[in-house]
Amino acid sequence: MTKILFLSVLLATAPVVLAQELDELITDRPDATESPQTIQPGVVQLEIGVTRTHDAEAGVAIDQFALPGTLVRIGLSRRIELRVGWNGFQDLEVQEGGVDFRDDGIGDSSLGFKIGLTDNATTSTVTALLVETSVPTGADGFTNDRADPSVRYIAAFDVAESVGLGVNLGVNWGTEGQGASRDTLVSAFYTVATGFGLSDRIGAFIELLGELGLDSGVADTHSFDGGFTYRVRPNVQLDIAGGVGLNSAADDWFLGIGVSARLPR
Repeated sequence: MTKILFLSVLLATAPVVLAQELDELITDRPDATESPQTIQPGVVQLEIGVTRTHDAEAGVAIDQFALPGTLVRIGLSRRIELRVGWNGFQDLEVQEGGVDFRDDGIGDSSLGFKIGLTDNATTSTVTALLVETSVPTGADGFTNDRADPSVRYIAAFDVAESVGLGVNLGVNWGTEGQGASRDTLVSAFYTVATGFGLSDRIGAFIELLGELGLDSGVADTHSFDGGFTYRVRPNVQLDIAGGVGLNSAADDWFLGIGVSARLPR
């Protein structure tokens, strides 16, 4: 489904930017803080990664792999980009009381738009709005079975030379449970990331992120992470990131690696 949608949109946005100069490559991975920059019209950017997450609590240890988590970003106009995502193939292992349980299957997809709002050169501030929804394309046990929307306000500021600050604030509707006990709960979320340009090709970031339950049944979570990016070529970037949970409700730790590529260059 994701491939069909991607191809149809790509054909619909046929004017490809070949002659014009492309902006600097800016990705929305590996941190959780999305950038306010949108993809130029006619340009397609792929952002792909592998993630491992571990959590252990009350005698139950959970390890989960997701690969390849995929985001396709397509520039529709100067301020609007289409986003098609896929959570990837999921491999889940649960250990409890010396007994191992394992399951795997494909994850849900997502569909959304990022809309550029302001670009203030005087204050070096860029803002955007990101509206998305999950699409229940996953296998049993790896899908919410509902289209769960989210809305995110994005802002980025230049703090100093080669240092930037990004802030995301949003609301998410997430489905919990299965069958008759299934319910959609509301939570707010935040991310605050500081990025550093270490050289022309190497970047680094540190980040605080979390979720605040607005409905009973949603636990508050807070985490800290950091990572590095390396631009191999003007249109290709590698990344690595990892983080830890700051409270018991958050995952104990997570680690991810990925690659981003801008087409058609």
